[in-house]
Amino acid sequence: MSVSVWLMGAALLAALVLWAWRRLEQHAGADWGNRQINRLDGLNRLFCRRFHRLAGSPIDLPESGPALVVANHISGLDPLLLIAASPRPLRFLIAREEYERFGLNWLFRAVGCIPVDRDSRPERALRAAERALRAGEVVALFPEGHIHAKPGPRRLKPGVWKLAEWANCPVHPVRIEGVRGAGRIFRALVLPSRVELTAKPPVACPELSRDDCLAQIAHAIGRAPENRTSGGEPRKGLISQD
Repeated sequence: MSVSVWLMGAALLAALVLWAWRRLEQHAGADWGNRQINRLDGLNRLFCRRFHRLAGSPIDLPESGPALVVANHISGLDPLLLIAASPRPLRFLIAREEYERFGLNWLFRAVGCIPVDRDSRPERALRAAERALRAGEVVALFPEGHIHAKPGPRRLKPGVWKLAEWANCPVHPVRIEGVRGAGRIFRALVLPSRVELTAKPPVACPELSRDDCLAQIAHAIGRAPENRTSGGEPRKGLISQD
């Protein structure tokens, strides 16, 4: 086969890839303020709906203004599922070691992730999330703090209640089920699943005590029944660490 035929084939392939990349924008469900990120949003939604057969209603977020999205944390696929179900961009709290992962740091920066220093003043991330909420953005976190694949009650970190109180905003709980690679980070991405995502009614945490707020969230995301502690003082570790 001549060089000219190879070149023509490569040019056609590049043109096809470029055409498909540009068409991804029409599948985006949220406006990230950047066309390339919008295309990645469209790609993610196709990935979650087609490969992982994501089912369930979208997260019922207000059209504007601050909101918190929380979910049970069962795999590394969870953030992509929440993004695929959200009509607005989500700013995730993420452990700094993950935020600085080689090859992905540019993406985490582009989508506004908030890094959490687990061992050095993690409250800084909480304050950064508060500023994002006061600016009218949507912040997402996993209040369990780590991946827990098995069902059952879990303690939730009270940072979500504190953020809701500071920003006077609702908390939108989401329950994730059916991830085939539950308990894993990368395996969950590559194993096809049949995911069911259930968006629960918002919890008015600014009107509730810390314990009542966490108890309602735990019930909604399938981590009930008990999230109370003795004495009424907040537990150490306010925010998600994954």
